[in-house]
Formats: sequence, C-alpha cells, structure tokens
Amino acid sequence: MKRLIHSIRIDKDSYDTILVAWCVCAVLIWLTAHFIDNPWISIPVSAVLVVFMLFITWFFRVPDRTVPDYENDRLVTSVADGKVVILEKVFEKEYLQRDCIQVSVYMDFFDVHCNFWPMNGKVTYYKYHPGRYLLAFHPKSSELNEHSSSCLQNRYGEVFFKQIAGTFARRIVCYSEPGNMENRGDQCGVIKFGSRIDMFLPLDADIKIRLGDKVKAVESVIAELPER
Repeated sequence: MKRLIHSIRIDKDSYDTILVAWCVCAVLIWLTAHFIDNPWISIPVSAVLVVFMLFITWFFRVPDRTVPDYENDRLVTSVADGKVVILEKVFEKEYLQRDCIQVSVYMDFFDVHCNFWPMNGKVTYYKYHPGRYLLAFHPKSSELNEHSSSCLQNRYGEVFFKQIAGTFARRIVCYSEPGNMENRGDQCGVIKFGSRIDMFLPLDADIKIRLGDKVKAVESVIAELPER
C-alpha cells in the first residue's frame, strides 16, 4: 500500500526567509533602475535579481512524495534528499550508546531542504544543540555544528537522526516532541540552505543503499529493520 503526500507547497517555517530575500532584492532592483541609466546593465542586473527571488521561493518547496509500503513499520526511508556521503559502523554516544550503522546524506543548494520522518513510531528523544557552522561534509560537523537530534522507536527498533546545519545554514526547524506518534513521510522539519542528515540504524538492519547513491526523502528506502 502506498500513500501520496499531496500538493507542492512552500514550507510554512520559511516564509520569513523568503520575505527578507524578496525585500532585499526589490530594494536592489529599485536602486539599479534609479541609479544606472544604461539599460544594457540595469536590465540584466534586475533580471538576475528576479531569478534569485524565484529560486529562493522554489528552494523552500515541499514536494509531492509517495510513501512506499506505508503500513510496513520495518521500512526506514530517507529523512532528506541528497547524496549518501557516509555509510559505516560507528558508536553513537549521544543517546543510543551503542554501535550503529551511520548513513549520512548531504544536501546541496538544489536539493529539497524539508525533512521527513523516516519511519512510523514514537518520538522518544529530542535535543537541540547550538554550535558552529563548518562545511556540512566536514567529519566533525556532526558534533561541532548546530544540530538537532531525534529518535523514533517502534516494535522493530530505534532510528536516531540528526539535522545538521552547514556553513550557510543558520536555522534548523524540528517538529520533534517526545511522546508523539509520527508517520513515515510526514514533514519533521527543515534546514535552511546547505546541510546534512545523519541517520543511525541498528547493526542488524538490512541496508538498501550504497555510498555515493542519490536518495530522495520519503521515497528512497534506506533500510529494513529485522523481525523481532
């Protein structure tokens, strides 16, 4: 059974960012028209600013996505769009306190930056960590950068994940509230601009992706949890 997340829309927590960008561009367009008499300069400059305004609006889109096998609680899908840059065994020391399989997805400027719950389950942990703004693919960004941590649990296991800010990101929005039941494929937040998601899965999970794969939030299956 599949469930369709309907209609492309703009992320509600990004309206302020879009408004600021539009206002700045509108002022720059007015200044260009007012102070540059040469149309061969003023028109291209204004056109670039208009394109940037449209790009910023498109950047914060929440796209149509189909949730695969919606009722299968064993499936774990990607939290974010992007490229798999880390796939390795690590010790997760913040919450799970055990060895896990880490899957990290890096989002560039052209990827959707809204994030989605990776599985059906109960939120058992949430914490926001202020921090630095290293490049998102830097090995230490997972610990040193601004990030939020969340954990979901159901009868097949736990999935812990981090939303990590990058060099240009200055705000992480996360909807995690411990005790809430969440559905795979529903939006769980957004990261502004370049960023990364770290997912920590049980060692006995059946990993479905490989290093370097391009994945899509909601639709790409990252792993299948074992029967318990």
